[in-house]
Amino acid sequence: MREKEISADSSNKLWNFFASVRLTVIILLSLATTSVIGTIIPQNESPAAYFRQYGEFFYRLFNALDIFDMYHSWWFQFLLLLLTLNIVVCSINRLSSTWKIVFTKNPPFNLSKFKNLPDKEEFTDNRSPEQLKKIYESFFSKSFGHRRIEDTEKGFRIFAEKGRWTRLGVYFVHLSIILMIIGGLLGSIFGFEGLVNIPENEVVSSIMLRKTGEIQKLDFGIRLESFNLSFYDSGAPKEYRSTLSIIENGEAVLKQDVIVNDPLRYKGINIFQSSYGTLPPPKITLTFKNRETGKEFEKNAGLGEEFDIPDGGGRFLLKDFKGSFNFMGHNMGMTFIGTLTPVSGDAVDVFLPVQFPNFDRMRKGALSVSVADFKHRYYTGLQVTKDPGVFIVYVGFLVMIIGCFITFFMSHQRICVEVTRSQDRSKVMVAGTANKNKMGMHMKTRKISQGLIGI
Repeated sequence: MREKEISADSSNKLWNFFASVRLTVIILLSLATTSVIGTIIPQNESPAAYFRQYGEFFYRLFNALDIFDMYHSWWFQFLLLLLTLNIVVCSINRLSSTWKIVFTKNPPFNLSKFKNLPDKEEFTDNRSPEQLKKIYESFFSKSFGHRRIEDTEKGFRIFAEKGRWTRLGVYFVHLSIILMIIGGLLGSIFGFEGLVNIPENEVVSSIMLRKTGEIQKLDFGIRLESFNLSFYDSGAPKEYRSTLSIIENGEAVLKQDVIVNDPLRYKGINIFQSSYGTLPPPKITLTFKNRETGKEFEKNAGLGEEFDIPDGGGRFLLKDFKGSFNFMGHNMGMTFIGTLTPVSGDAVDVFLPVQFPNFDRMRKGALSVSVADFKHRYYTGLQVTKDPGVFIVYVGFLVMIIGCFITFFMSHQRICVEVTRSQDRSKVMVAGTANKNKMGMHMKTRKISQGLIGI
């Protein structure tokens, strides 16, 4: 028996702990503090960037505490689960008394409570209580869902109320918070965010996860049909547009243009335009010109290919390509980089901007090199995300709007009208109360009183 009492006492203490408002405040302060930290410390940057900024000691400490990806950390998710449990227990703890008020068939009626209200309205009517009874009953039937009429020795009284269900508004708010937390946790645990670069006319079916660098396979393929780029007069990019096709079983099932802030959505996966770049063709045509003889030679070459220059000019290695190349503070655009090794002398690096074919003529030497034929390909950089909890979050947001409207703008209103015979006339008392907006209820009581006088 003693063990059962101890067990029951422990259960009550645990229940009271989770139902504590103090626990709610502590959790909310903890979430607010961690959110501030997450704002100050950039999230999901590269380890090298964190190491340079904070040093080895703090990097290891913050990394062990998941500070660099805190919104997906186990302790942040634990705080959210604890807040959810706290809200559920608090709601259950207070729901029983509210439930009795909302769903009772015969709500209690305390006449003395209404008579003691300081803002009640009183007036006299020349008609008898018998005449007023049907008139008042019809009046209240238009505005109040629940009505009860009681006969008294000297007349009658009417008790009317509406908006009982509005007492549940706070539970709508609680439910909305729970839904948003659940949606956020689903997205955090089962969702992903990754990046992929797709050259024109190629298909990919996997992405690289942004947080871990792991490869995430997709249930379909993404093909870049074409990429279009437009510029302002200043030369800055104006808009870049990717025409994408979704490939399933070797066939295109969806085709759509994707621009910034206008993603493609398919099977719960969102595909955003995030970047772009250029790719060199497999082969380009290089022109070699002998400064002394004026002779020109052409040679087709690919990246990484080394070959002999005609007419004993030495050897040339086409070793790199830059989509954007900076030379002495100037952006030269797409540029090939090669190494020229003359028959006699040291090897030199040669920079070949596509837009400036005569650029290499500034270099001293027997030969000058330029790009004669070049047709580049674009690639599109896509951000691919999946968040299975986003719909639940949207539902929670909608429920919160409804709950807040009910909580702050609607109330449970109760009206009592007592009519007593006074000689050949009737004395009428009108009193009203509400669980919220007392001033508004006082004004409504006065309006009802004036309406009863006028009928």
